[in-house]
Amino acid sequence: MQHSWQDRLFNAINIFVLLAISFIAAFPLYYVFVVSFTDPVEYMRANGGVLFPKKWSVVSYQYILSTSAFVRSIGVSGFLAIVGTMLSLLLTAALSYTLSRKRLRGRRLIMLAILVTILFNPGIIPPYLLVRELGLINNIFSLILPVVTSGWYVLLMKGFFDSIPAGLEEAGAIDGCNDIGIWTRIILPLSLPAMAAFGLFYAVAYWNTFFTAILYINDFSKWPLQVFLQNMLIDSSTSAGGSVALEMMAEQSIPPETLKMAAVVVATVPIVLVYPFLQKHFAKGAMVGSVKE
Repeated sequence: MQHSWQDRLFNAINIFVLLAISFIAAFPLYYVFVVSFTDPVEYMRANGGVLFPKKWSVVSYQYILSTSAFVRSIGVSGFLAIVGTMLSLLLTAALSYTLSRKRLRGRRLIMLAILVTILFNPGIIPPYLLVRELGLINNIFSLILPVVTSGWYVLLMKGFFDSIPAGLEEAGAIDGCNDIGIWTRIILPLSLPAMAAFGLFYAVAYWNTFFTAILYINDFSKWPLQVFLQNMLIDSSTSAGGSVALEMMAEQSIPPETLKMAAVVVATVPIVLVYPFLQKHFAKGAMVGSVKE
């Protein structure tokens, strides 16, 4: 089938527009990456106008990774991403599976309470007062427990558990499994696509923890990476984090911009590396709860 010149022109315009949008979206990422690997001397000579460095260098990475404050913030974010994701997945999966069992008494009332948390946001003050009364101010678990699960994720995962045939549970019970055994040996292995999808969502959220850390964490040594970067990139001249950022840049021939770009790359790479390992499950998990057989 031959296309008319109008169709070819329309396709060419579409391709051009999509390529232009892709370039606009990708160029900032490319620039950050290139500047982070640019030799400091070359960068200063070019006054920041480097699109492809003649001499590549990892000195900016070596310096920021040798700074205790930066490495400590990576450790805090890593702890949040690993421990927080595990706790969130455990609680979300357990609650979703429980709500998917029709024999649960008060099931509709519990689901209504969860729905209320989705529709109405309490704001900032009530959660802060709760965290303060629990004595969790300046405690790293204040960044996990208030957001340990999401009502929306619970309902989505419940839809996935609803699609699992009840006969599998009956077969497990006949073989001598109790409720915990059925959940751990039968249900969870079948839930890997959903767990992978929601695990990625939780991990990204915990790794990017920012606003709650500003609210609940006053101790600089317990700041996660994103808060440290904010102080390093924006508020470097006024805040406590800024003094550390300035210390990182002082007494060095390394331009502050290359250090900042290297820090941004370090903060981005872990999530980018995790995604390929979950990609095979992600397509299935993204459809969780959309179809009920």
